[in-house]
Amino acid sequence: MRLLAVLLVALLIALQVRLWSGATGRGEVDRLGEAVATQSRENDRLKLRNDALAAEVDDLKEGEDAVEERARAELGMIRPGEVFYRIVEDAPAPAPERRR
Repeated sequence: MRLLAVLLVALLIALQVRLWSGATGRGEVDRLGEAVATQSRENDRLKLRNDALAAEVDDLKEGEDAVEERARAELGMIRPGEVFYRIVEDAPAPAPERRR
């Protein structure tokens, strides 16, 4: 009976060592959990980006306001009868050089 108890304790110790330090042990589970959390955050960020792009596509397909806004901003287009003004500020004067 004593031999059986020693064998069971040895088996328990061997299983615990494998559980905590083996290739598929607790450390690997923790590492995989962190990888899953990181990927979930990345997926959430990409979903927000995709939703914004989908909304922009819908806006461009359905409304003329978005097309007009993009034409004005990116292509510099104006409507007939409008006057385009560009305000150019003077460049700041260079600082005088100091002689030593």
